[in-house]
Amino acid sequence: MAWGEAKTWNQGDQSLAFYQDTLTDAAEKPQRDLERKKVIKPHEMPWELAPQGILKHMINDQMNTRMETVDAYMQIIPPDSRSGKHRHLAEECLYVLEGHGYDLHQDCDVEITDTYHWIPQDEVKRFEWKAGDVIYIPPNTIHQHFNADPNKPARLISAINRIYKHSGLNDLEQIENAPEYEPGVTLNADKVAEMIRPKIRR
Repeated sequence: MAWGEAKTWNQGDQSLAFYQDTLTDAAEKPQRDLERKKVIKPHEMPWELAPQGILKHMINDQMNTRMETVDAYMQIIPPDSRSGKHRHLAEECLYVLEGHGYDLHQDCDVEITDTYHWIPQDEVKRFEWKAGDVIYIPPNTIHQHFNADPNKPARLISAINRIYKHSGLNDLEQIENAPEYEPGVTLNADKVAEMIRPKIRR
C-alpha cells in the first residue's frame, strides 16, 4: 500500500468506548433536561462583583438551566460610574432597562492565521443610549459603558453566545476594571443597594 500505511495502522493496546459514551449521553439527555431549570427566579440568579462591574447572572453555563448557547447577565452601573473595559471575539447585545449614558467602542484589526493577532484602531467611537435601546457590540471591539446620570443607576442586560468559548475561542480580555471592583468581595442585595446609592457631593 502507498506510503507504507498498511504497516503502521494496526497498532495500539487501548480500547475505549468514546462512541458509546456519546450515544449514551444523547439517550440520557432528555432525562437530564427534566432536571434543568426552564424558569430561573430572581433569588436563584447569583451576584458577582467582577472586573467588569456589578453583575447579576441570569443565564450562565455554570447554572443548571436548559439554555445551551447563550449567557446573559444584568449589569448595574452606579450613578456617574462606568463598567470595566474589555474585548471579546463573540458579538454581544445589551438591552438598556433603566438609565441613560453612552458607550465608547474601539474597533480592532484582526488577523487569524497560525497565530491570532489584533491591533486597536486609532478611532474611539461614542454611542449614546437610554432606557429601551439595544446596544450592539461587534466582534473583537474594545468597549465600555458609562452611566451619565449622577443620581440614578443604569441597568443593562447583556447576552452573548457561548459557542465561541466551546469552540476554543474564549478570547476575553479585561483591559480596565470597573471602579467598584474589589477582589474577594461577596455581593448580596443589601450590598448592591449600598453600592448604587448616589455619592454625596461636597
